[in-house]
Amino acid sequence: MATDLGELLVPFMPTIRVPRTGDRVYKSECAFSYDSPESDGGLYVCMNTFLGFGREHVERHYRKTGQSVYMHLKRHVKEKAPGAAGGVGPRRRNGKVFLDLELNRDFNGDDYEYEDEAKLVIFPDHYEIPLPNIEELPALVTIACDAVLNAASAYKNPEPDSWEEELQVSKHARSLRQQENGVRIPPSGWKCAKCELRENLWLNLTDGSVLCGKWFFDGSGGNGHALDHYKETKFSLAVKLDTITPDGADIYSFDEEEAVLDPHIAEHLSHFGIDMLKMQRTENGHHIDNHVPSRPSEWEVIQESGLKLKAVYGSGYTGIRNLGNSCYLSTTMQVLFSIPEFQRAYVGNLQRIFDYSPLDPTQDFSTQMAKLGHGLLSGQYSKPPIKSELIEQVMKEEYKQQHRGISPRMFKALVSKGHPEFSSNRQQDAQEFFLHFINVVERNSSGSENPSDVFRFVVEERVQCCQSQKVRYTQRVDYLMQLPVPVEAATNREELIAYEVKRKDAEENMRAPPEPVRARVPFTACLQAFTEPENVPDFWSSALQAKSAGVKTSRFASFPDYMVVQLKKFTFGVDWVPKKLDVSVDVPDFLDLNRLRGMGLQAGEEELPDLTPPIVIPEDTRDSSMNNSLESLEIDEAAVMQLAEMGFPLEACRKAVYYTGNMGAEMAFNWIIAHMEEPDFAEPLAVPAYMEPDLPSPSLPTATPLDNQPPEESIAILTSMGFPRHHTIRALRATNNNLERALDWIFTHPESEEESEALSDMADTEPNDTSFSNANPHSDSTLSPDQELSSPRIRDGPGRYELFAFISHMGTSTMSGHYVCHIKKEGRWVIYNDHRVCLSERPPRELGYIYFYRRLSTC
Repeated sequence: MATDLGELLVPFMPTIRVPRTGDRVYKSECAFSYDSPESDGGLYVCMNTFLGFGREHVERHYRKTGQSVYMHLKRHVKEKAPGAAGGVGPRRRNGKVFLDLELNRDFNGDDYEYEDEAKLVIFPDHYEIPLPNIEELPALVTIACDAVLNAASAYKNPEPDSWEEELQVSKHARSLRQQENGVRIPPSGWKCAKCELRENLWLNLTDGSVLCGKWFFDGSGGNGHALDHYKETKFSLAVKLDTITPDGADIYSFDEEEAVLDPHIAEHLSHFGIDMLKMQRTENGHHIDNHVPSRPSEWEVIQESGLKLKAVYGSGYTGIRNLGNSCYLSTTMQVLFSIPEFQRAYVGNLQRIFDYSPLDPTQDFSTQMAKLGHGLLSGQYSKPPIKSELIEQVMKEEYKQQHRGISPRMFKALVSKGHPEFSSNRQQDAQEFFLHFINVVERNSSGSENPSDVFRFVVEERVQCCQSQKVRYTQRVDYLMQLPVPVEAATNREELIAYEVKRKDAEENMRAPPEPVRARVPFTACLQAFTEPENVPDFWSSALQAKSAGVKTSRFASFPDYMVVQLKKFTFGVDWVPKKLDVSVDVPDFLDLNRLRGMGLQAGEEELPDLTPPIVIPEDTRDSSMNNSLESLEIDEAAVMQLAEMGFPLEACRKAVYYTGNMGAEMAFNWIIAHMEEPDFAEPLAVPAYMEPDLPSPSLPTATPLDNQPPEESIAILTSMGFPRHHTIRALRATNNNLERALDWIFTHPESEEESEALSDMADTEPNDTSFSNANPHSDSTLSPDQELSSPRIRDGPGRYELFAFISHMGTSTMSGHYVCHIKKEGRWVIYNDHRVCLSERPPRELGYIYFYRRLSTC
């Protein structure tokens, strides 16, 4: 038999490889579907490329490549015998398990056992050779099979780094002597006893002192008073206050200089009045008593907890498993694949995409999109439990809804490849991922249908110089509408003010905080805030040839088929961590934006000239001409004195009144607020002789205007990180001079060598028509004012829409929390919460984050 097998494999020996270092073995997921070794047909792994294929797709790979030898992997899941799971019965180990795979979470590891089966299959005759078969197989084949079986799965989570050692019990834990000083620690309102800092606070377990820790690179920290206290008292153990839960807490030993364990932590905390078994951690660092009744939390409302939600199965009702903080991706893709254009582009062309996929389909965007779309829409991975299983579960009184779902590890690895944030396992912003994904679609749709065009629209930006009253109209392409959330417009302002008073009083007196109050903001107020004119920072007027006050308004030059609306709920705290506004907005089911359509240059408006900034004049010439110019200035001295009486420097007040065109103290006051951090804020007003507001010098050549040059300090920060100056300027202009977004823009818009050479000499003169607050970092470059809007990629139409989906975020920051989405299908709302898909009973529209509207059809 050994001779027969050897002879059988001889023709195929040149195609059988042993996996080398760096080779990825795809033995947990098919490249074209979500079949795995646990699927009915198992998984076939090519012994040359190590790609995995389900039973429906292995023949295609054989025909395309001619590779004949595959390893067939099958995992059998069996319920353990009575007495083997739990109770006093002996626990049995899993059966013959040799595949390095993650266990399927549909099956409780304590109640089921696994048995793995492997064999070689030779195509096209499907000749099977059971494994292991060491004695009968050639040595090379045996080595290759062992290597494949023992290789880590391509997407298996890596083991913890070697430096992540297990915490040790502190030598001080058992002998700790706590002082009987009557100190009792409240559940909130903590502050450092020496500097009154309210973050990164540590409770000394010996005397109950609450002191701040040291500053850390991630922005957290304090003034090191906890360490100073140890040096004075030698009281070593301290616990971080905002980490106490029934499961434990973060404990540090100053003497041992490391994080430690304290097996008696519950007893040590109770000495200071803290019952850790009744406490739970909240995301804002405070603790609440588990037994205190409170209003339904944001988590409960958005996930519709406590309601008996009916599970739904079949086509379009397939969930997506959470891969570890991947819910931002899951919710976005669920919504996108509910849109017909995405369905048609990928699932409608599935066979063509698969047939023409490259040799490595795991790295082909269209293939992975078709795979994901088919997985979500086919119903193949969303089947209800059979009747016999339901009866058995009811008899055991342990009925649980089975939601299998799909695990898009291959898709996530591809779309996040090269991105510093999305390629990590950290939580991300769903809005940022949506825009990143649109960019990926754009890059991979050259010469083919681009389904993201359904979101594409043109924004009309109108910028007006406050002094000359001249205007400039520009256009840019965008993919979502960002709405401000004006908390000051809340309908329950009195209630919010009363809550704030109670909260501050509780903090000062170290009492438990009052019940939080959520601001209720009308959607109409958000729309009104969007339409309001806003100041343009560092506006440079080509009419004045100098910095001046400028205001900008945004309107729609076109309306897309699908309007994506994001409520700007997130802001940055003092620690630079994104924090979310606790607001409720009455988002409507129907939206009419027609009144926001831009009309272009109006009669009576005069355009800003398209002029270059003035050439730098030598200092001696500038000084003499400046004196002459200052003598002819006309400044509203009454407004200047009104501002000066507020305490602002006189010269700053003069500049404010001048640069706002003598339009009154209120406008000048806004200018002061926007410019008071500038180093030359209080310097005397300097007006060069060449600055003629109405008659710019005809000798100056025309060029692209520099109306919004990024602040030099922001440019310096990014260039200090090693990025080219011209690239940082582009990033800042594309993100409204926002450092965080500019850094992300740089990573998501890598420049080629050709671009670097072409732009290096014009970095300081690049137009900045996209640097407005409503622009997103992924919007397209500015359109020419006379560019045709009838382009096939601009689908203009009426601005009336109907809500069909929304994504909600739970938590206080984009860096934490959880996302779910609600989608309206077949006239009913459905909630997608990771792999669980159910009919929604109370869609929480008022707590959503990103809303998706479809254009209403015209009659």
